[in-house]
Amino acid sequence: MPRRATTGVAFAAVLLGGGAVGCGGDSAKEDSADLTPSAAVAKAVEKAEDITSLHYRVSGTVPEKGRLTAEASMNTKPAVMTMVMTVAGARKPGELDIRFVDKAIYLGGSGVDTSKLGGKSWLKAEPAVWGRGAVDNRSYGVLPGSMEGSPVVQSTIMVGSKDVRRIGAETVDGMKATHYRGTVTERGLRDAQSAAKGKAAWQRRTDNLDQFVALQVDGTMSMDLWVDGDDHPKQFRVRGKTYPTQSDADGGTLDLTVTFLDINQKVTVKTPPADDTAELGG
Repeated sequence: MPRRATTGVAFAAVLLGGGAVGCGGDSAKEDSADLTPSAAVAKAVEKAEDITSLHYRVSGTVPEKGRLTAEASMNTKPAVMTMVMTVAGARKPGELDIRFVDKAIYLGGSGVDTSKLGGKSWLKAEPAVWGRGAVDNRSYGVLPGSMEGSPVVQSTIMVGSKDVRRIGAETVDGMKATHYRGTVTERGLRDAQSAAKGKAAWQRRTDNLDQFVALQVDGTMSMDLWVDGDDHPKQFRVRGKTYPTQSDADGGTLDLTVTFLDINQKVTVKTPPADDTAELGG
């Protein structure tokens, strides 16, 4: 499957980069421990549907930007998100303050090229979409494609793995969690989609497949999933070689870790003041 084209390169030119409710109990539940690895992962996938808001941390390497770190909060309905992201080795060091709200993206922070701001603090572009499928998202080049999708859905991709195994009990962000590891392919996710029983299950598997496409992995993806004592995803890591692009004929490397810090706490994303915001292209 070819890598989707990058859109909104104009907005990317202003970037720094060129190149309450806890997340689970302190112990794994015995009924989950008695399940096979595949069944335990499937249970975590079902529990992920309970997550309506999330505070999370991201770290790793993505082809579009290289090494980065970010911390974000999101809400599923409506789909809003606020993130502070730092890209290592950027032309203009600093942080990007990114907000998706009211179908627009806002960009501020010390990493923005001030010459594009016209004396204001924020840039705005619309329409913008975050948290949907591989072809529906639009962040104008601000986010790498692998971070445009919902991390809640991404955490459930392991349901398509045919070689899941339990690694053991570990501690993640101060919480005890069970570590699972497996590999995921597009074929495996399509098989899981075909085997889904009922419309709701089929839609979940379709979303899994769509998020795999959004990660742009060429072939097999390695995935680690940590499940907390409440059977919710606590952390996941995805790794793989990505599709070649016009700028990188050999493709790149994706190695991204997402840690769920809090779930189902109130998330509010504020729209920056209109009089302190410059319109892209305005």
